[in-house]
Amino acid sequence: MSNQTENTKTALVLGATGGIGGAVAQGLALRGWRIRALNRNAAEAARRQPDFDWFQGDAMQADDILKAAQGADVIVHAVNPPGYRNWGKVVLPMLDNTIAAAKAVGARIVLPGTVYNFGPDVFPIVTEDSAQRPKTRKGAIRVQMERRLRAAAEQGDSPVIIVRAGDFFGGARANSWFSQAMVTPGKPITSMTYPGKRGVGHQWAYLPDVAETMIRLIEEGDELPAFAVYHMRGHWDGDGRQMIEAVQRVVGHKVKVKSFPWWIVPLASPFVTFMRELREMSYLWDVPLEMRNDRLVAVLGEEPHTPIDEAVRASLVSIGCLQTA
Repeated sequence: MSNQTENTKTALVLGATGGIGGAVAQGLALRGWRIRALNRNAAEAARRQPDFDWFQGDAMQADDILKAAQGADVIVHAVNPPGYRNWGKVVLPMLDNTIAAAKAVGARIVLPGTVYNFGPDVFPIVTEDSAQRPKTRKGAIRVQMERRLRAAAEQGDSPVIIVRAGDFFGGARANSWFSQAMVTPGKPITSMTYPGKRGVGHQWAYLPDVAETMIRLIEEGDELPAFAVYHMRGHWDGDGRQMIEAVQRVVGHKVKVKSFPWWIVPLASPFVTFMRELREMSYLWDVPLEMRNDRLVAVLGEEPHTPIDEAVRASLVSIGCLQTA
């Protein structure tokens, strides 16, 4: 990029064509970072996003990541397998490849975390140090990911930043409850499906806010602990009605709210990967989980936070449910 100097910092973003990876990559690029990205079809990715340096490769191949990581200050590990297929089998090997590359080049690793690490035994208030006793397969893998990153950081191999947040919404590329289950992409909003129970709180995270939080922490990197974990408060929906009411305000009329048909999930789970994911995570809609962001605010002074109506409007526009004004 023409405005870069020898002092320009470099980030390798794994998952740069995805929701959070793409948002972090674009945000860092706007701040003058050089962005490298890995893709199995680098030529096609470069046509869509020509400002990044694209490397042909696969996150399952250690040599591909190592080659792309040369000279990188940061590796953002935001990669998932296509369509989340074989997630349980490939997630840890991909992370091991990132850890090895980061160790070799002296880069910091940044991971978008989740609440899946936690079981309901520590609800409703969850802090960064709450015990991690997940009740799902995906949660157990998430715990393993963080353990491996902690070991790498504590051994002095590579410092780590993890940002845990609630259910993502926002952005055209993000897989989320909001865009995959609550509304129908590409269609005007006449009704909504809500997965939770009335009166049960739920934690949401607007994807651009998550990306901005990660970027600000990356910029603070040298001032952070070797293994730095932060929670975002995001948008706390205290009674399960705040998100619904925000959508109604944005579209300008009442919408019919239907309950999510949970009875379908076990029937479809053997055949539909997304349904298996929903089944595992259903407990997060049964009980409230509220994350505290005291540690994050102590470091950044504030949490990046887009007002709920503005965030919902942008989200609906991005998935084709609302025309831009």
